[in-house]
Amino acid sequence: MDALRQPLPLQEQPGRLAVETDAHALADLVNYAGEGLPLHVWTGLAQDGEDPWVVGCARQAEKAREGQVVVFDFGNGAVAGLTGYGIGSEPEEIGDDFPALLRPLQELENKALESWYVNVLACYPENRGQGLGSKLLDVADEIARNAGYKKMSVIVADENVGARCLYERKGYSELDKAPCVKDGWKTETENWVLLVKSLS
Repeated sequence: MDALRQPLPLQEQPGRLAVETDAHALADLVNYAGEGLPLHVWTGLAQDGEDPWVVGCARQAEKAREGQVVVFDFGNGAVAGLTGYGIGSEPEEIGDDFPALLRPLQELENKALESWYVNVLACYPENRGQGLGSKLLDVADEIARNAGYKKMSVIVADENVGARCLYERKGYSELDKAPCVKDGWKTETENWVLLVKSLS
């Protein structure tokens, strides 16, 4: 994730790299972006009696330590965040032990080889409508270009019309979709949709 450590575009300040103390906000943002799926996964990872949010915060603190997250902070803590990474030229192997819940997501990601993948893009509900998502996508484009990628990718839930409209306004279009495997997760999502765009 060295690409995230490069200076952020000046026009996108107050963007900064997340730090460990952002972990609680990052867990919130990841769960917003993931339509509640992250909390479902953290619940499965929690030890007996452990709060799933503690699991989520620990995972986000690790990502912050590794420089994997960009946030917008107007002085009172992170209110919006972006996590992403480059997808290689070879698909990830999906073995028999691969979690069923995550299988369709990995299958779609495998169709976006050699792209920079927007894994998380979210802001707190009270900060929506301020253009923060659009600005973070501009940051994502800059990071991807600096890292040598020529295309972008993201996966959205079919019922998240607002997110899909944002991505389409920024030049993304549907490449493929896959049925959602719920596996105990309570959601209205029926399909995951892979969106891509060219940076050329």
